[in-house]
Amino acid sequence: MLFEFILASVIGASDWPQFRGPNADGHVVGMTTPLEWSETKNVVWRTDIAGLGWSSPVIVDGKLYLTTAVPVEKGLSLRALSFDSSTGDVIWDREVRALDKAPAMHPKNSHASPTPIVRDGSVYVHFGNQGMAKLKASDGTIKWLCTEINYNPIHGCGGTPVLCNGKLVVACDGNKDPYVIAIDADTGKIAWKTPRTVEARVSHSFGTATVAMVDGKPQVLAPGPDMLAGYDVNTGAELWKVIAPGWSVVPQPALGHGLVFYNHDYDNPEMMAVKLGGQGDVTDKNVVWRMKSGAPSTPSPLLVGEELYFVSDKGVGTCVNAKTGERNWTARLGGNYSSSPVYVNDRILFMNEEGIAIWVQHGKDFEKLGENTMPGRTFATPAFSAGAMYLRTDTSLYKIAQ
Repeated sequence: MLFEFILASVIGASDWPQFRGPNADGHVVGMTTPLEWSETKNVVWRTDIAGLGWSSPVIVDGKLYLTTAVPVEKGLSLRALSFDSSTGDVIWDREVRALDKAPAMHPKNSHASPTPIVRDGSVYVHFGNQGMAKLKASDGTIKWLCTEINYNPIHGCGGTPVLCNGKLVVACDGNKDPYVIAIDADTGKIAWKTPRTVEARVSHSFGTATVAMVDGKPQVLAPGPDMLAGYDVNTGAELWKVIAPGWSVVPQPALGHGLVFYNHDYDNPEMMAVKLGGQGDVTDKNVVWRMKSGAPSTPSPLLVGEELYFVSDKGVGTCVNAKTGERNWTARLGGNYSSSPVYVNDRILFMNEEGIAIWVQHGKDFEKLGENTMPGRTFATPAFSAGAMYLRTDTSLYKIAQ
């Protein structure tokens, strides 16, 4: 349903090439990863990272990639890095763009929050309105730099592009005139640009889109201010939309059972389940269920079978029946959350901002199975490959494996 139809022939079984994994769904397949870790237990290596970035690590062919923003004497250096997954050694460290002045930023955001995408020997990195670039995966050579994505984000940029049919699609929901844009992955030129068609009371958001097959064709689903819309990947035409008041939308939607699950507001979040497809405004006929209690503002929802898991920014975890919205359990996990939950080892992994990871049994009954702690702040979602977990904190990148 997600990226499976696009990626199946171009990635390896151990690759984690984009935000939330091969199919952008937070599912880890293959070898199990450690259930316990700490600063000294099951840590294969730790590599310190200069600057700050909340982009999640990605891994392809044994090489890790991430971005960071490093303060320098005259401003800010936006950088992309590659690491050897066996040793943690830096393979290359490339400045993508230098800024004379660091833009204003929300305390929960960073100047390097969007996650890289790796495909066919190239790494695509995104720094919002400060630029998008294509780099050679082997040595970091910049193939193109696009600085034509012009808008004024409030509190910085957060949304990660999605790559489909040779186009990098990203929502640009700034303080006015929000739009969705596609950049040609070969040339770095604008392929299409589509204005949002709902005039929102507050027009800024930070969401990551996703890709779904609808009636046999891929569509980009991009949540934003007061709306979620499906767009034609090739032309950018808006195909359908759901209207629901809300701003500062952050989570990436989840897909399954012919539905899309997403949040539509930050201050008063509500989780919604909407039937895919249709034409025009489908709000009245396609909304299946809605839930405010425990809805996330930042972490993405996680679908496993018929169970939909999500955690609020203030640490309330919830599991509901994805088809009906019927609540299975709610539990206070503790702490504050930005990282998205992951399905691994037939368990659900919740990672809070204070470095505490909580294991919960997958199923309709709540059962906490364990807890691990790593020093530092943890806003990025972990990556997984070949029995290892790669965890980014505010200062370091860790490989956790037995």
